[in-house]
Amino acid sequence: MLLHGRGVDENDLFPLLDALDPERRLVGASPRAPLRLPPGGNHWYAVRRIGFPDPPTFHSTFPVAAGWLDAFLDENGLGHDRLVLGGFSQGAVMSYALALGSGRPRPAGILAFSGFIPTVESFELDLGGAEGLPVAIGHGEYDPVIGVDWGRDARERLEAAGAQVTYRESPMSHSIDPGYLEELRTSWLRNISM
Repeated sequence: MLLHGRGVDENDLFPLLDALDPERRLVGASPRAPLRLPPGGNHWYAVRRIGFPDPPTFHSTFPVAAGWLDAFLDENGLGHDRLVLGGFSQGAVMSYALALGSGRPRPAGILAFSGFIPTVESFELDLGGAEGLPVAIGHGEYDPVIGVDWGRDARERLEAAGAQVTYRESPMSHSIDPGYLEELRTSWLRNISM
């Protein structure tokens, strides 16, 4: 399951599904964020400050995303233990929230590209359940949108919680390193117990 970034739609990450699973041995999906906000496109929440999603918009979309995800898994006869949840930018933020939110079932793994672990008023994370969880984080060293320090912070927090973190910084801006995708496809994704 891949969640797109700010201002685009579900079609933005479909090429990633093919890059990560060219044999199409997995069920892949990418939902559309429910908010339409300026300057246009689809959003998971309003951006007021990096690291801290706008509470009213986050709290309106989180249950929608969780409901869609849970229904999709149920319709396909899959449990969360067979789910790799990932995203880019806002999609990475929502992936962390859906995977690490208090009371949410843990997935088989998390892919987070150019994102951050969110801090939202009245939303509780449970990093205690991250012990042994495979997490792959990719971030551009020169990211002007979500600075690389946010990727480093996520790595540090998840490693401290006992997650199995694979981390790569690439000499690029706010984008996904194709070389890292190849590494994830050939080793990381294949080693996850699903």
